[in-house]
Order: sequence, then C-alpha cells, then structure tokens
Amino acid sequence: MGHLNSSGLPDPKARNESGEPRTRSRWWIWALMIVVVLGGIWSYRGNHAETQAQNNGAGGAGSYPAGSFGPGGDAPAVPVVVTTAQRGDLPVYFNGLGTVTAFNTVTVRSRVDGAIVKVNFTEGQFVHEGDALVEIDPRPYQVAFEQAQGQLAKDEAQLKDVQTDLERYNLLYKEGVIPKQQVDTQTALVGQSKGSIQADQAAIDSAKLNITYSHIIAPIGGRVGLRLVDIGNIVHATDLTGLVVITQLQPISVIFTLPQDQLPQVMSKLRSGPQLSVEAWDRDDATKIANGKLATVDNQIDVTTGTYKLKAIFSNDTNILFPNQFVNVHLLVDTKHNVTIVPVAAIQRGPQGTYVYIAGPGDAAKIQAVTISQTTGNLVGLAAGVNPGESVVIDGQDKLQDGTKINPTQAPMPVPAAASAAPNTNSAPPSRSAATPGDRSGHGPGHPSGAAPQ
Repeated sequence: MGHLNSSGLPDPKARNESGEPRTRSRWWIWALMIVVVLGGIWSYRGNHAETQAQNNGAGGAGSYPAGSFGPGGDAPAVPVVVTTAQRGDLPVYFNGLGTVTAFNTVTVRSRVDGAIVKVNFTEGQFVHEGDALVEIDPRPYQVAFEQAQGQLAKDEAQLKDVQTDLERYNLLYKEGVIPKQQVDTQTALVGQSKGSIQADQAAIDSAKLNITYSHIIAPIGGRVGLRLVDIGNIVHATDLTGLVVITQLQPISVIFTLPQDQLPQVMSKLRSGPQLSVEAWDRDDATKIANGKLATVDNQIDVTTGTYKLKAIFSNDTNILFPNQFVNVHLLVDTKHNVTIVPVAAIQRGPQGTYVYIAGPGDAAKIQAVTISQTTGNLVGLAAGVNPGESVVIDGQDKLQDGTKINPTQAPMPVPAAASAAPNTNSAPPSRSAATPGDRSGHGPGHPSGAAPQ
C-alpha cells in the first residue's frame, strides 16, 4: 500500500513538524463550486423569465391567458390588418377551358390548270370577299373560247342552209314532186344543226368560265396566311395543297367545355333569359381578353370526360383572339344579390366549419362562425355570420385567439381578381389552398388543441 502514498495526495494522518495532525487546506475549492452552482441557478431563472415574457408578448399560449405576461402585466396588442365587410352583388361564374376557332376557314385552290402569272396579296393581309388573289395564265382558255366561237359561226351558217332546203322540200312535197321521206330527212338535219349550235354555245360558256377561274378571288373576308405557291408554278385543279388559306377573324368563336353537372343550370338560363355573357381570359387566367355571348350548347355529352361543349361568339374587333389560341372561359350564369362580401383571406377553417376573426369592442379579436354563399375570385359572399360594416381580420390571424388584444390597420376592400379562383359551383366553399398560411392544420390559429370556434 505504500505506492498509494506516492501520488502526492495529502495524508490525513500526517503530522506537521510540531507533531499535530494537518488540517484541510483546500476548503476554497468547495466554496468555488458553491458559487458556480448558485450562479447557474440565477442564470436559469433569468432566462426562463425572459422567455416566458416573450411568449406572452407574442400572443403564444403560455402559463397565463393571452394578453398578459402574468399577474399584473399586460401584453402588447397584436398588429393585424382589417377591412370592412360590404353588402353587394356577387357574380356566379362557370369556368372552363376553351380553344379559339375561326368562324370560317377556306383553303383556296385552283379550279383550272395553268401557270401562276400574278399574286395580288401579301402574306398576313386582311382581304375582303371578292378581292383578287392569284391570276393563272388565261391564254389557253382564251384560245378555246375563240375556237368555240368559230365553231358556233360555222354551225349557225349550216343551220340556215338546211332550213332553206327544208322550206323547198315542203313546197315540192305539197306539189307531189318528192316523197315524204325526203322532207323528214331534211327536218332531222335541221334539228342536228340546232343541237350543234347548242353544243357550241356550251363550249363558249365553258371557255368563259375557265377564263373566270383563271382569276382567283377571295371567297370570304379574313386574314390571308402564308403563300403556298409562288409565281411561275404550274397548278392543277386536282392539287390538294391549295394556294393560300384564308381565316375569318371577325367575328370569331370559342369552343369550351364544362362539367355535365352544370348543364341543367346553363340550359335553364338559355331558355328563360337573354344570351349569357362570356369572358375570355389569357392562359394564366390573370387578364381578361375579350367579352362575348354564348351562342349554343352541343347536343351530346362526352362520356369519356363527363363534359359537354359550348360555343361562344366574340366580335373580335381588335383581332386579339387568334384561331387555335388557348383561353380560359368564364360563363356568367347568375348573380347573388344582397350578400355580405369579405375577402377570401378572412376565411378560416376549423373542425366545426368556417369562421372569421372580427375586430370587436375594445380592439379585441372575436371568433365568428360564418356561412359561405358564393366565392368569386378573391371575394366571398356570406349568407350569415357577419354584418355589413363590421371589420374582419384579413392578415395576422395566426397570432390570434378569441379575446386577443389587437392593433388593427384598416385596408380597403380588394379589387375582384380573376374569376378563375372561384369554384365552378355556386355554393361550394373555397378550397383549403385559399386559406391563409397557418390555417392548414385543420383548426384555427391560436387553437393548439384543435377546438373549433363557437
């Protein structure tokens, strides 16, 4: 055991020079440890108190009710943005995807054979019905016309000759000089000559028609596309490619589809009232392009998609709609009258339904259950729950619960956005994605337990 004392540790049984046992000379170590422990306890209590104060000041759920730091201390009011509910009319739109379709599209083809000698249009030009487009060499048809005229003159002269002989034969037959058979033969020759003259006249008309066909004109008014042939090319009446394509742009139509569940309401409106208004919006459904009218509904439903087709007519005075263009179509089918209108951002959802936060008396937030009647764009029509003139919170709900003190900032009612955000039914509530951030857990902000508002 002697090697244990070689470590330099003090031996409690050792004696000093006077022969008395040595006392503990390192008491200060224990004193230092006690100071460190007390300092840690003090620091922990200070940090805990500061954290508690911050949680209460932010409106979080702490040891004390919202709106206080603890006994004897008030929390600062939560800043929120509010707007005033208004009473008014809210339109009901059915939304579908559509394709712009030209009212008339014509592929201009040649009806005669020949070489192109002149092109009278510029690619992309707007032409009117009857404008000259292409000229085909008319000289072969002019020659045929002159030949037919010559043959006609010859046959007319021959007709006069056989008619004169027939008159002579009739006189001779009356005198009994010639038999009846000879008179009948001459009568047949007169008929043959008359038939030849009719054929010659038809040949003349055919040559004239070919000359007319060699000057190709626009069958409809519209915009000319890219030229498909050039000057000098030989074209034939049997060619399938054509010379140019003309597309009518004014007016123009849009073919779009809607779910079959909406067909009864659309047909009811078509039978009972004037034409329904239709709006064409761009691909992003953010900008309205043009206004039109609903023309008709298709006579069958597509069983593969459960949709039906509708056709709308647009005047397209500015030529902003183009054939085969994709558009979003908003069909106005109804208008909800005298409803309370609030922004979509005000709507919150919990297990027991939809609700909003109202700026109550004393700038205290109040939970109010609501009934949604119609959602159009970024506006919601309420059938019950909020009265016009009341202030609803549209921003900052994630820090609120019933009774929280608020510092409201007034904002104007937002301008209606694209109706694409509205659902296709006139009573369905807006989708969960339309709710404000922090409301995706299925219960209202400030309700950690998931308790629904009353």
